Amino acid sequence: QVQLVESGGGLVQAGDSLRLSCAASGRTFSPYAMGWFRQAPGKEREFVAAVTWNGGSLYYADSVKGRFTISRDYAKNTVYLQMNSLKPNDTAVYSCAAKTKLVVGVTTSLPYDMWGQGTQVTVSS
Repeated sequence: QVQLVESGGGLVQAGDSLRLSCAASGRTFSPYAMGWFRQAPGKEREFVAAVTWNGGSLYYADSVKGRFTISRDYAKNTVYLQMNSLKPNDTAVYSCAAKTKLVVGVTTSLPYDMWGQGTQVTVSS
């Protein structure tokens, strides 16, 4: 049974950087794509970034383009989210997700069938 475990969240000031990690544990892991989503209090979960596992195509929400970078490490079965120039409205619980079935789309939550537990990112002004 594969599990996704996020780490790297915390409390930072506006303008700071954080790197989130999402490691897949368990048996051999080869998803079609991995994504990061976030959910702020009182708001719906929103897409942040995604990467296709084999092709390496990258996708970003407009709100994070130029500030966040998603990457993957095959050997470690890990996906990262480098977050720079953080803003207070980036505050949310960030969750990683894996799409292990051949379904269309990577920028909405529906195609993803595995989720991590989430990690809190708080950006103070």
